[in-house]
Amino acid sequence: MRTLHHLVAIATAFFLLLLPLPLTAQTDWMKLGSELLGTAAKTQAAAPAANTTQIAAGLKEALRVGSDTVVGQLGKADGFNADPAIHIPLPKSFKTVQSTLKPLGMSYLLDDLELKLNRAAEQATPKAKELFWSSIEQMTLDDVMGIYNGPPDAATRYFQGKMSKPLGESMQPIVDQALAQAGAVQAYDNVMGQYRAVPFVPDVKADLTGYVVEQGMNGIFHYLAKEEAAIRQNPAKRTTELLRTVFGK
Repeated sequence: MRTLHHLVAIATAFFLLLLPLPLTAQTDWMKLGSELLGTAAKTQAAAPAANTTQIAAGLKEALRVGSDTVVGQLGKADGFNADPAIHIPLPKSFKTVQSTLKPLGMSYLLDDLELKLNRAAEQATPKAKELFWSSIEQMTLDDVMGIYNGPPDAATRYFQGKMSKPLGESMQPIVDQALAQAGAVQAYDNVMGQYRAVPFVPDVKADLTGYVVEQGMNGIFHYLAKEEAAIRQNPAKRTTELLRTVFGK
């Protein structure tokens, strides 16, 4: 379909060719008309090629690429533990336990528990990718266009706003199993056994599974937002032709 610029250029060239001018002047006008037509053609060729279907496919691909990158980064040994931005500390309720056991030379028990919490998050992260991919496939066209036209972290906000609860529920049994495999449950029992052996200490309870799920998802969202912004802003991150079509080269 011809653009307005294209039609204007054609009309201008046609009108100018009809003017009773000397041969040299006509040649100049013809040259100008040709240049106008050429400019219009280049403008048409340079126009964005992506349609709504491509945008939807491109954005979903971007989210899959981003989640792949994040999972690869966090779902390995020390993905959480060695990263100060997302390292999972002991729950705040453990401050009393820490202050009680440290003078007794048992702080190593708490260090071991903290390490195992991070190991559980690292083990659970690869399985969380499937949940994100399923959520991506369920996005409506309105969801996709809202994210595409939104701020650099629009997709991350979407996940946090609409998917945190179901994702958390789905991740809970995964983290439960990961905590057991990482030895966190036994480490917790060791810590609390030593703590309760001290007279008159207040009772302390912690939902380790819920805590690791929350902290683990925060870590994933943290880096998903960074990946999303990078794909939007950094051409080097657009690793497929579809991404380059939708977000530019």
